[in-house]
Amino acid sequence: MTKIETARSVALEVLEDVFIHQAYSNIALNKHLKGSQLSPTDKGLATELVYGTVARKLTLEWYLSHFIKDRDKLDSWIYFLLLLSAYQLKYLDKVPDHAVVNEAVELAKVRKKGSEKLVNAILRRILREGWSDIASIKRKNKRDSIAYSLPVWLVAKLKEEYGEERAQAIFESLLVRNKASIRVTDLGRKEEIQALLEASTSSLSPSGLVKDQGNFAASDLFTQGMVTIQDESSQLVAPTLDLKGHEQVLDACAAPGGKTAHIASYLTTGQVTALDLYDHKLSLIQENAERLGVANRVQTQKLDARKVHEFFSKDSFDKILVDAPCSGIGLLRRKPDIKYNKETADFASLQEIQLEILGSVCQTLRKGGIITYSTCTIVSEENFQVVQAFLEKHPDFEQVTLEHECKDILKDGCILITPELYGSDGFFISQFRKISD
Repeated sequence: MTKIETARSVALEVLEDVFIHQAYSNIALNKHLKGSQLSPTDKGLATELVYGTVARKLTLEWYLSHFIKDRDKLDSWIYFLLLLSAYQLKYLDKVPDHAVVNEAVELAKVRKKGSEKLVNAILRRILREGWSDIASIKRKNKRDSIAYSLPVWLVAKLKEEYGEERAQAIFESLLVRNKASIRVTDLGRKEEIQALLEASTSSLSPSGLVKDQGNFAASDLFTQGMVTIQDESSQLVAPTLDLKGHEQVLDACAAPGGKTAHIASYLTTGQVTALDLYDHKLSLIQENAERLGVANRVQTQKLDARKVHEFFSKDSFDKILVDAPCSGIGLLRRKPDIKYNKETADFASLQEIQLEILGSVCQTLRKGGIITYSTCTIVSEENFQVVQAFLEKHPDFEQVTLEHECKDILKDGCILITPELYGSDGFFISQFRKISD
């Protein structure tokens, strides 16, 4: 039989990449959509199917467990096809149930003769018997884990950190589709660009525009460097450095370069040195800087941020940004696959790396200079505990209290944005000053 390309067949291939080969869903999806002949509508459906199935994987697996005795006896692709179909039956109402079943049966027939009987039987049984009730799960954390498709350890962690009620609001917000968010590079044209893109202004960032959905990267404004794709929470980082224009700035963990370019936009005679470990990521930073017209103020260098003090002398920098490698728990809405590949143990080892980077870069900062430390996570091991540990170990530094007009994102002198507050990524920003005697 010839292979027929449909939104569902493409979605199934992406899910195989994500669940078998641990590919990132956004990268795998882009790769498959680029090589496909699908119409824009079908590309939209494939995107919905991939993100929806990945985001609700634990929930869907629980539902299916009532209809499948031993999933290990099934070919993995059949199991993923059933997950995909269960997602459509349970959460999407535009396509009639019988059409979902027929399409799954056709797909199975093309992949492996005879498998369509099993797929048909399971899906028809679901339609006949209906879904089990998640409320019947006795243990509270297990129930929330299944309802919100989060591992039990993460449910427990966020409840411990934020209390039952706020944790619940965070869980719910993670199942809401991510907004498209951009930074306008010329604020004088913000209103005009907002009207052109039919976007809303960001509640968090003065340079941000947001839209429920939109492919901003395809617009001429993006190509011309008038806008760049950057979450509104991450747009708050560069302004905390309070740049005057002449400074030597270090961006210690810079790729893909969104914050590097934002820093460079404030510089006139100054320069930002952007570090990363990998050549292809340094190229990304360079490309970003060129598109945004700030390449003359950006210098890239291949270097491990933990070794900065070995390569740069003391007093090399006026300002430093450490946007540290982290667990990315704040990005779960945008990168739902993250939650299935993490363990609590990660937090301790990440904290060690974060403190190593801070301990290295702080040796190259002049007196009176500033370090901004940020992460895209919302757990205290990588945030407040890092701030505390750094200050205890470096008595020549003091914490700088950060301000913002949205008071609900301020905590202990830092900015902490959880995803339910403004529908943005979860984010943390703090700051230190080197004491001048």
